[in-house]
Amino acid sequence: MTMRGEIECDLLVIGGGINGAGIARDAAGRGLSVVLCERDDLARHTSSASTKLIHGGLRYLEHYEFGLVRKALREREVLLRVAPHIISPLRFVLPRLPGGRPAWMIRAGLFLYDRLARRELLPASAALRLDKHEAGAALKGGCTQAFAYSDAWVDDARLVVLNALDAKERGATILTGTRCAEVVADGGAWRARLEGRHACTVRAKVVVNAAGPWAGQVAQMGEAGQAGRSVRLVKGSHIVVPRLFSHKQAYLFQHADGRVVFAIPYQGDFTLIGTTDLAYAGDPAAVAIDDGEVAYLCTLANQCFRKQIGRKDVVWSYSGVRPLLDDGTDNPSAVTRDYLLEWAPGAAPMLHVWGGKITTYRKLAEHALEMVAGRLGKAAAGWTETAFLPGGDIAATVAEISPASFEAFLASFRALHPWLAAELAQRYARSYGTRAVRFLAGTAGLRDLGELVAPGLYERELRYLVDVEWASCADDVLWRRTKQGLRCGPDDRIRLERWIEAYRAGTSAPEPGAAAG
Repeated sequence: MTMRGEIECDLLVIGGGINGAGIARDAAGRGLSVVLCERDDLARHTSSASTKLIHGGLRYLEHYEFGLVRKALREREVLLRVAPHIISPLRFVLPRLPGGRPAWMIRAGLFLYDRLARRELLPASAALRLDKHEAGAALKGGCTQAFAYSDAWVDDARLVVLNALDAKERGATILTGTRCAEVVADGGAWRARLEGRHACTVRAKVVVNAAGPWAGQVAQMGEAGQAGRSVRLVKGSHIVVPRLFSHKQAYLFQHADGRVVFAIPYQGDFTLIGTTDLAYAGDPAAVAIDDGEVAYLCTLANQCFRKQIGRKDVVWSYSGVRPLLDDGTDNPSAVTRDYLLEWAPGAAPMLHVWGGKITTYRKLAEHALEMVAGRLGKAAAGWTETAFLPGGDIAATVAEISPASFEAFLASFRALHPWLAAELAQRYARSYGTRAVRFLAGTAGLRDLGELVAPGLYERELRYLVDVEWASCADDVLWRRTKQGLRCGPDDRIRLERWIEAYRAGTSAPEPGAAAG
């Protein structure tokens, strides 16, 4: 669809990552008229390249960032309640490796981690004997002492999509495949020229620059500069390999160079290993893992796990560029993950979003709307702390959510759709929550899902992703709306791309063919 003419709104949000989507959602829920533009797909860049964790940031305690850790731990509790389908508790095992941090330091850090913020949904940390615990079997010998603590796992790309979906359902206009080519001050407001899939002009009272790695460019485009601020680009890469252990706990390893690396159970059959932290100076859109990073992550895994891996075992890798506040720290791993919201100079209000992390996105958005509402003279109370994200209403209220809530919902979902294979039912429930009940309405058997276009991907789900969740190409589906790319080959991807193109064009979709099974 191509839009023409001029749109007037209270707020134009530039950037469709987690911060932009979160701000658009909060603003729409406060009754503001909102337009969000994203030049690519939602969560196409940094926001889908995280370690998939909602966490306080245990290692930030070493840098004395107690305020950030407290804020993140509080948000961990909030997000577990409002999105219990795509966010779930995860227990971490921290083996004490030779040459690592002393036991007293780990105990002190975990003591603080347990107590910096109120904790109701997750168990406290504990000491472990690896020779008597299931997590020890996958590790090399020589390490018997370990500690366990709790954080949470998240489907990061879906978190972005669900924020955008809620924003849309509350009245926001979400324009993907649409870049802001120009934004100029115009009589105390802003006039923005958008190009791409939804070409149009937007006149906005306030602009929020949530462009992540491109925030500096947007600031310059608005002729407002960066108010003395600079963003440091830090590259983080991950690899996915066939699973190295069968239990449901994750590991955190302390590398001899001072960095920490996670090994996380991923999508049932795999282990996610990451991340690296490297200074980055290239095009954020072109970031990719390099041979040195693959070797670094494989070497660390091989130092810890009995099962050895190499480049040939990497089934998928991804990289992202984190736009972090430049605090002058030489070590990229030590650069603060906190955020700063700052008004640009000038008569027309533009709010810059500098830095941030996925765990604190909701608080960042709430803070941003307090600032924006003040400028607009439209004060309204914050509301997102107790409002489910789409599909998250698996209990009657946020207060009723517990670690057992999702399992209870899954059981009821499977009872409603007993003909769904267990793996597919699990994926639908985990990805869509109660929205899966909606898009399966009227189905009574597998035949009602339509053709199998690619492994695990039936037409019924694909139509929902295209019609409701802005999926416009195969990669949107395979790597952001789902992770079925891990189970699809090149021919599957081509077939899926052709199906989406035909469906979006309103023509008959091509037959998937037998190879999709």
